[in-house]
Amino acid sequence: MDTSGETNPDLESFREQWRAEVRARQPATTQQASSSSSQQQQQQQQPTTHSTAAELAAEHHLHPRKPPPAPAKKTVAPRHQDYEDDYVQPRSFDAPNDGAAAASTSTQGGWTVNKTIKDPVTALDHYEKAVEREAAGSLGDSLKLYRKAFRMDDSVDQKYKNKYFPKPKAKPPTAAAPGTAGGAESATTAPPSAEQQPLTMKELINSFAGLAIEPAGPPIEGMPPPPCPIASLPEELLVHIMRDVAILDIADFVRLAQVCKRFAFLVATEDRIWRRICLGDEFGFGGMHYHWQRQITWKPLTEEDLLTEFEEQMQAQEKARAEKAAELGEDDASAADDAETPDVSLLLPLTPEQRAEKHAEESRANTLAFYKTLYNSSWLRMWRLRPRIRFNGCYISTVNYIRAGQASANATTWGSPVHIVTYYRYLRFFRDGTVISLLTTAEPADVVYHLTREAVALHHGKKGAANAGPTHLPSAPMQYAQKGRWRLSSATDNPAASLNDIEGDLIVETEGVGKYIYRLDLTLKSAGKMGAKNNKLVWRGFYNYDRMTDDWGEFTLKHDKPFFFSRVKSYGVLGE
Repeated sequence: MDTSGETNPDLESFREQWRAEVRARQPATTQQASSSSSQQQQQQQQPTTHSTAAELAAEHHLHPRKPPPAPAKKTVAPRHQDYEDDYVQPRSFDAPNDGAAAASTSTQGGWTVNKTIKDPVTALDHYEKAVEREAAGSLGDSLKLYRKAFRMDDSVDQKYKNKYFPKPKAKPPTAAAPGTAGGAESATTAPPSAEQQPLTMKELINSFAGLAIEPAGPPIEGMPPPPCPIASLPEELLVHIMRDVAILDIADFVRLAQVCKRFAFLVATEDRIWRRICLGDEFGFGGMHYHWQRQITWKPLTEEDLLTEFEEQMQAQEKARAEKAAELGEDDASAADDAETPDVSLLLPLTPEQRAEKHAEESRANTLAFYKTLYNSSWLRMWRLRPRIRFNGCYISTVNYIRAGQASANATTWGSPVHIVTYYRYLRFFRDGTVISLLTTAEPADVVYHLTREAVALHHGKKGAANAGPTHLPSAPMQYAQKGRWRLSSATDNPAASLNDIEGDLIVETEGVGKYIYRLDLTLKSAGKMGAKNNKLVWRGFYNYDRMTDDWGEFTLKHDKPFFFSRVKSYGVLGE
């Protein structure tokens, strides 16, 4: 850039030619992707006119909108693509940052490590700090720390892996039988005895079946032991107490397995407790929503919304019937239509009370069906493996990409600067079917504590205004937050497919700019080796809906990354 204020025609013409050559070298696909990404971010940061949105919403009730484009089909990714998911480090936010001198909590490989903030000294310290900065999204700082760590020790990555992800110890070789020649060779080939073989987890738990609760010994030898009333409780009362603990906090119930072997056996095998957890609405699938429960603006559904949903379901059934007729012959299709023609009274729109009761019955029936078919009649297995939304935290997507910067007029092309762009997407789900969506450059430590309804109400409607409201508050990033709603997929989304095929799909609709609605199609997955489940949301599609023209558009997902779950203890146990 020329800052001297002087103009030289020859120099200006040379600069224009040079800029034209640089623009010609850039691929067209990069420019299109950059323009679509910038357009999306500009749309989400423009002010929303609520009067226009209300008018458009009123017009939208008059007719059902077009169905969205079909997202990408589920595919099983190769094993090498999920290799990094094995080492996902879950993050936990205990309390807002009070200062640089406070103690920080980092989670390495599922183990929580409390340590005081201090400057790294050794190569491993620099590497650990680089991993923390990379997890927080500060790619520039992490690169500097990685380079310094490898300059100090070129094998620091192996030391880090051995420290936090150690390999299982090899089994000791069995001793050779006496009197045999070649003891070393026979020791490697002889099968291990039954006493040396380690027990499996199932066998270990079953070995606790006949054990009782043992009271603590006397504090001093010769004195009577302290009383232990829980050891004399009948089995029924003990199970009832543990069930009440599970209803209050599922994590506390699981931690009871650390008390004694009897408690570990009950936690792992007591199917009555796990059945109550799965069917209940506190943590289980009774609290999952497979139909819309609210409007995008968090208002209750009206009769027009119910009628629109009913008409959309009828359109989906007609589409599925037409596809089935195209596959079958005319005679077979007509016979199938006659057999599948429902009662006319069942096709009438339901009242909100009837609708809620019907959906609850459907959800319970599907849960019982999956219990017998997909999860081998094990409620514990269903709780661990069946897709469900977690409410005691938020899902965060950290996006890093490199963008070319503006080169100096006197610099060569190979020395052109680059920008490391970092931004975050946040999703927090609520039990009533609503969600908060936020796109910002603020780091998680400055955002997750403010993903609340109160912060949205404080800043909603003030973004971009001349008097932008309390932008000096710590919750200022919430001025770009968007209200929305969520639901899991159901049979009405694709009547031709089985529930097993669509289980785990998540649909999120949020506010857009003016006449637009944003729709996020995601899939619930699990990442990490430490037993965490349903902690990952994978993109299937990202769309915008124009309520004026009833058209759908698709955003590109070139840079977007999956969402990973982070526990936020300030949300409480239930995440309300």
